[in-house]
Amino acid sequence: MVLLLYTVQAQAQQLWSSQKAAVSFFSSTVMEDIEAKSASGSSVLDGQTGTIVFKVANTSFQFKKKLMQEHFNENYMESEKYPYTTFKGKLKDLPDLSKNGTYLLAFEGNLNLHGVTKVYQGNVNLVVANGVLSAKSTFKIRIADHEIKIPTLVFKNIAEYVEVRIVAQYLPKSSI
Repeated sequence: MVLLLYTVQAQAQQLWSSQKAAVSFFSSTVMEDIEAKSASGSSVLDGQTGTIVFKVANTSFQFKKKLMQEHFNENYMESEKYPYTTFKGKLKDLPDLSKNGTYLLAFEGNLNLHGVTKVYQGNVNLVVANGVLSAKSTFKIRIADHEIKIPTLVFKNIAEYVEVRIVAQYLPKSSI
């Protein structure tokens, strides 16, 4: 019984959770810069396998201009039809997360955005400090790859590629 309890506790300590991850995106053109931010992304990282899952509600993104936010949700993201953006992937060459350190890791996984799933690769800066993991990553997505339609009237205002930034702080998950 004691061995079983120890095994369950060890497995639980391998899971890391982030409940208020910051996700932002930035589009820059000659006509206009567009930026939106969300502080309500959630993520779970399996410290043993490197598997990572990430989820953010599309309606949680905040824009400087309310009209942009409205257009984003209604016309581009169709947030009622596609309420979440998700990422499921893997961090490669994951270090021992019980030891403090700074690491640059590669990731690969499937991003489901606007109902279309595409494979993305990139890097994540991972800092382990006193039982807390901090992760930062920046990568670009092509809007057309996710079948997001941009009306010709505003085509020059929105970049073909959008930079996505993620900042998350993970704590050990206390239970399975």
